Amino acid sequence: MDGPVVTIGEILVEIMATTLGDGFLEPQSLIGPFPSGAPAIFIDQVGKLGAPAAIVSAVGDDDFGTLNLDRLRKDGVDVSAVAVLPGAATGSAFVRYRADGSRAFVFNMRDSAAGKIAATAEAKAVLAGAAHLHVMGSGLPIPAVHGMIFATIPDLKARGGTVSFDPNVRRETLRDAEGRAAFDRVLAVTDLFLPSGEELAMFAEGAGEEDAVAHLLAAGVREIVLKRGAAGASHFDRDGRTDMPGFAVEEIDPTGAGDSFGATFLVARRAGLPVERALRYANAAGARTVTIKGPMEGTSTFAELDAFIAGAIVRSP
Repeated sequence: MDGPVVTIGEILVEIMATTLGDGFLEPQSLIGPFPSGAPAIFIDQVGKLGAPAAIVSAVGDDDFGTLNLDRLRKDGVDVSAVAVLPGAATGSAFVRYRADGSRAFVFNMRDSAAGKIAATAEAKAVLAGAAHLHVMGSGLPIPAVHGMIFATIPDLKARGGTVSFDPNVRRETLRDAEGRAAFDRVLAVTDLFLPSGEELAMFAEGAGEEDAVAHLLAAGVREIVLKRGAAGASHFDRDGRTDMPGFAVEEIDPTGAGDSFGATFLVARRAGLPVERALRYANAAGARTVTIKGPMEGTSTFAELDAFIAGAIVRSP
């Protein structure tokens, strides 16, 4: 089916502390702003790979919004359904790395433009032309995002379109009955599921990996790609399992790696690449992303991924 890959969700900027520590309780130097937001990183990677791509979102009428829109346009993403809201601020995240590699965040999102995403005429037009909808769990709590996803999927499926789902979720969200119902409803129509290891367990609680995968495939999911971080990834479908080791790299900034991975796997599979090659490209996209500071700075073209793979060291299983 012709048409773009479309996603719906937050656009923000990320500003990073240059010092190691826990939080922002003292003055310190910062670097940024960097374009960010999980859906924005994902769709930027789709566009960077040369596939038709569009995003439904909202930004403020400010420099942070302009920064994001300029980057997305440059990388080939249709931003006609991104509303620019006068008087609203583009969302932001302040990030500081701890010594153990974990991160402390201060988010300014609840009252930002991202919280005011709406089903505008432009959004409806982009969604009506989509060939594939990518659902990010981070956007499901936003009422308008939730509504657009469930309004779009029946028509999308009826015209032969497909759905991918990256849960990107905290366990607490699934303990809420309404939140769990929304995630389960998306999962029921998902063609490609892209969980991390801990997320897989959340969707089949009490089951081991093998049982969880079997349960999801029996429920109708066509492909599952389990993201294992630096260790690589595993693909499951009704024909069996494919494992692909990751690449050995020095991690500088992990933000966006999973989004780049998922977008690359999706584009590769939609282009007809076999599972093994799609996994290799996806692992390379995630690995290359973590070597570059800034969540969207490491998105890659296929030429950049080919060059990376040619010079990279594969991790031992």
